[in-house]
Amino acid sequence: SRKQNEVSSSRLYNWRLYSWRRKNNQSDFPPLHRSRTAYYDILRVSPSDTQSQIKTTCYKQSFIYHSDKNPDNEEATQHFSEISEAYSVLGSMVLRRKYGRGILSGSDVQEAGRPSERESTYNTRASSPQQHQQHRSQGFSNVGGKAMFDFDAFFQAHYGEQLQREKELRARRAQYQQKQQQDYMQWKLGKMLEITPTLAYFTLAYFTLAYFSLLYFSLLYFSLLYFSLL
Repeated sequence: SRKQNEVSSSRLYNWRLYSWRRKNNQSDFPPLHRSRTAYYDILRVSPSDTQSQIKTTCYKQSFIYHSDKNPDNEEATQHFSEISEAYSVLGSMVLRRKYGRGILSGSDVQEAGRPSERESTYNTRASSPQQHQQHRSQGFSNVGGKAMFDFDAFFQAHYGEQLQREKELRARRAQYQQKQQQDYMQWKLGKMLEITPTLAYFTLAYFTLAYFSLLYFSLLYFSLLYFSLL
């Protein structure tokens, strides 16, 4: 139990470390594949989890940070990219074993992130958009023992309608807020137009009263001065 707590604390520290690195865009940290726990921390899974458990957790994590759910959010985009990298390694038994043994190289990670030649050729020569979409919706390519995952295809196949509804809801919310702001500005302008004539009337009355008061006291002064000289 104590050992498990120590492992959990260590993983939590690593998670905060990589989160801090993302926020501060630090380039002096070692690559993620150099750490024995980074990919597990990013996906929030354990090294003892099965491939099925890792896949399920990856789906949940990637759905949370997908760009369609987080438009214009650079941190979410960065984290989604790290989730993709982590799953391209942990989703493959071959690369996962190399990662666990500490012999995973940067070229392994880069190769895992590229579509296979077979997949690229198939996408290029797909006879119809329906076949192309059907192929992409499968999500995986096991060529060469690598488990390549097409997140966009997966989301379109499983969450496309939900993401579209959320996108439309955000658009309607933004439109509603814009209309509210326009209505408020029109109301404010109307109030100003209502106040302006009244303010102009009192201003004119004030200066008129001041003018006649000055004229009255001036005449009174000169009258008193005239009679005092007689």
